[in-house]
Amino acid sequence: MNEARPLPAYLIQRFHGWRATSYQDNKAWFKRLAQSGQHPRAMVISCCDSRVHVTSIFGADEGEFFIHRNVANLVPPYNPDGEYHGTSAAVEYAVTSLGVAHIVVLGHSNCGGVRGCHDMCCGMAPELEMKSSFVGRWMDILRPGFERVRDLPDDLRPRALEKEAVLVSLENLMTFPFVHEAVADDRLTLHGLWNDTGEGILENFDPARGFVPV
Repeated sequence: MNEARPLPAYLIQRFHGWRATSYQDNKAWFKRLAQSGQHPRAMVISCCDSRVHVTSIFGADEGEFFIHRNVANLVPPYNPDGEYHGTSAAVEYAVTSLGVAHIVVLGHSNCGGVRGCHDMCCGMAPELEMKSSFVGRWMDILRPGFERVRDLPDDLRPRALEKEAVLVSLENLMTFPFVHEAVADDRLTLHGLWNDTGEGILENFDPARGFVPV
């Protein structure tokens, strides 16, 4: 692999700063985590968006969350076809190996992936319709959600679709047999959240009331 290059200087400086402060102050804790393995209580499925900082939102320590990030925090339906499935693999590992008690799907405001799905479904992003578009084919997962908000006014539809991304993911999680079984046995609970990154607001999905502020 001849294309790999040394780390940028600013990242190296930040690493040395972390090692001299946070690591030194918590060395025993890091060593304990390394030796005893991970035992997270919750899995969080969030967006790749750099503005979404899961551990900061919840004030989480190292080892507390099993975090999986992808475009638009989507979970595909259960589809054991022998192909590559990163999100499905993460869900399987979290439930069957780590035994997490909670899976949290965290959506957010101004999501670029959701906007891409919106534009694609409205015929405004032909490049995403191409079979060669990884983003477009991934965002196909959200098409059922778009159908549910299609008739909303233009100014309300994108934000509604961001929340549909959470609901579609929760619905798809229940198609995984091991998730369905764990939920039925009260070993696992599912949670849907939406975060307004600019306003610092967190909304929780309630089946009876919809998304309500925490």
